[in-house]
Amino acid sequence: MARDIAALRNIARAPRAYGRLHMIVNPGLPAARNETARAREQDLEGRDFQAASRKPSFKPSNLSRDQVIHMKISFNIAENGAGSYRFLAILRWVMVVIFVSFGMQKFTLQSAQGIVQFISNSPFISWLSAFGLRGEAYFLGVAELGIAVLLVAGAFSPVLSAIGSLMGMVTFAITWSFFFTTPGVVVWSWSTDPMAWNLAGEFIFKDIVLLCVCTVLFLASLPQSVVRSRSS
Repeated sequence: MARDIAALRNIARAPRAYGRLHMIVNPGLPAARNETARAREQDLEGRDFQAASRKPSFKPSNLSRDQVIHMKISFNIAENGAGSYRFLAILRWVMVVIFVSFGMQKFTLQSAQGIVQFISNSPFISWLSAFGLRGEAYFLGVAELGIAVLLVAGAFSPVLSAIGSLMGMVTFAITWSFFFTTPGVVVWSWSTDPMAWNLAGEFIFKDIVLLCVCTVLFLASLPQSVVRSRSS
């Protein structure tokens, strides 16, 4: 009998390397001793459950406050988003081509002469006239080429992506305003043709589309706390 009791104690003290330890119930022992063995097994099972419940979970609520703040304030590269956001890369590189071509044209005499009427009548950039005919065109050309560089770098740096697209928004918002500030571009009347455009008006009015493209790129580059609808 003493030998059986010692065997039961050794089994209870044995390390549980794999799985769950089950106590051996000896049918030859009295019922009281078998009941003690069963109670010991239930106690070990309870300890297993408590140990499992104390395992660390990986829920977002267990993230540190600094990690959560970083996720909320970090900028994003538009085309690195999930799903259809990757197709925004097409918009980025189209805008790069547009700004490079527009910027290069500003260094020609023909382009400088063509934009002088828009600049001189604009309440936003008429101050560029102080640089002269070629100077104001050079200024705009450098600015447009700089935006193109920012958009290219924005494919790798989310902050530069936001800055470049924001500058593009400002650029096309100003050029679209030429539709309303430049005399002769559009003629308003109460006739059957209330808004008559010339070719310059048609060319300028399309800038509202380019403005929207830059706006989409800008919003897609902002932190999630600003634009919560962006997919992660």
